[in-house]
Amino acid sequence: MPRSIPEMIKGDFKCEDIAKCILGLKNIDIEAYKVLVSNGPMTAERLGELLNRERSTAYRSLQSLMTCGLVHRDTKTISSGGYYYEYVALEPQRMKDMVNGNIDAWYNKMKKLVAQIDKDIMKKL
Repeated sequence: MPRSIPEMIKGDFKCEDIAKCILGLKNIDIEAYKVLVSNGPMTAERLGELLNRERSTAYRSLQSLMTCGLVHRDTKTISSGGYYYEYVALEPQRMKDMVNGNIDAWYNKMKKLVAQIDKDIMKKL
């Protein structure tokens, strides 16, 4: 991952890299999101199987995806008593909208800071 914006501009990035950077996700989180989008709602256990990872790893990725808003969980009732959770991914278009919204918010914040950069830098002396 690049350490600066000039590195990012010059670099050869994929959509996954941008989504990870903007949404604060890891490779495994993106993999989990793709599996959920491709296969539909599922339990954490099933996700772990499809990712060929431990269930605890699937849970951590699901928690990251829920925190950033790409996944939500539905409670399913078992007819004989009890319940379980199914995890549902947002459509890729909604993820695209989220990434664009975060970029726009960051850009607007940076523009405000840059507008004062000359005064703020001189104030620190």
